[in-house]
Amino acid sequence: MKSLYDLDFPALQALLAGWGVPTYRARQVWEWLYVHLADSFDQMTNLPLPLREKLASGIGFALPSVAASQTSADGQTQKDLLRLSDGETVEAVLMRYDQRRTACISTQVGCAIGCAFCATGQAGFRRNLSAGEIVAQTLHFARHLKQENDRLTNVVLMGMGEPLLNYDASLEAVRRMVDPQGFRLGQRHITLSTVGIAPAIRRLADEEIQITLAVSLHAATDELRDTLVPINRRYPLSELFAACHHYGERTGRRISFEWALIDGINDTPQQAQALAARLVGLHAHVNLIPLNPTPAYAGQPPNADGVAAFAAQLERHHVSYTVRVRRGIEIQAGCGQLRQRKAEKGRP
Repeated sequence: MKSLYDLDFPALQALLAGWGVPTYRARQVWEWLYVHLADSFDQMTNLPLPLREKLASGIGFALPSVAASQTSADGQTQKDLLRLSDGETVEAVLMRYDQRRTACISTQVGCAIGCAFCATGQAGFRRNLSAGEIVAQTLHFARHLKQENDRLTNVVLMGMGEPLLNYDASLEAVRRMVDPQGFRLGQRHITLSTVGIAPAIRRLADEEIQITLAVSLHAATDELRDTLVPINRRYPLSELFAACHHYGERTGRRISFEWALIDGINDTPQQAQALAARLVGLHAHVNLIPLNPTPAYAGQPPNADGVAAFAAQLERHHVSYTVRVRRGIEIQAGCGQLRQRKAEKGRP
């Protein structure tokens, strides 16, 4: 059964029109889904009972169920493993900050990129998520926060998968989240993370949408990046940065570059200097993230002195940066880790 969340507003209108339902009912259903965060047709009290019954029998919600959940000791990070209607699972994380409530959501089941240090990539690729399955993760946490008289303020497409390899569904999900007559999240409160699919970055630049682009860089020379992020062999740094310059010129938006610091691998002065050189002429910010270790990768995060030394190199070259506070380390909040553990427990 197809999910209501897989319908954009015109498709919802067409569905109801085909049933002979007045046009205004589509707007009421839409508001129940994205404004009131309804998760059952019984809650849609301004709809006639026959329409609610027809919706329930004809399309349904197809809400993900929680297969496993973990919360950090400080209560600030919650990681849920969500089971989809076909039995596949994806991870989503809720992070609480002083003023922000951020959902980190997935766009694919698994990932085909195969970054050396990423638990999701180590598990391989299963399938793309639909736009509805992506949006449903956001609404899952929005409902959770609503029960606490709180609200979701930010969404990052940084979970399992590569959003720009599931381009149409990812962008449709974003448009659903920012719909002023729906979920109403501000465009600048959404971040889309990519490993650097250069043609898709150029395409995204022309979408006229003011989200934040984050590029998972991790190395500033092709020789090293080829080993850490294999897609670099297809879209090397020269092509990636040309696309980033195009994006910056078209949108006027600052680009974030994610850098997972790995002790003795990419935390060297040479890499810091190469990174600074790559960023010349770009409105950019670097997020330094000490590596979240995974069992299948031997690399470890540098100690505090190593992080500070790398940051000092960037500062010397006037590069804007932040050392990101790692969240949920004790619950292995890095994408793919909870799913990986559940799969291992299920093996004979």
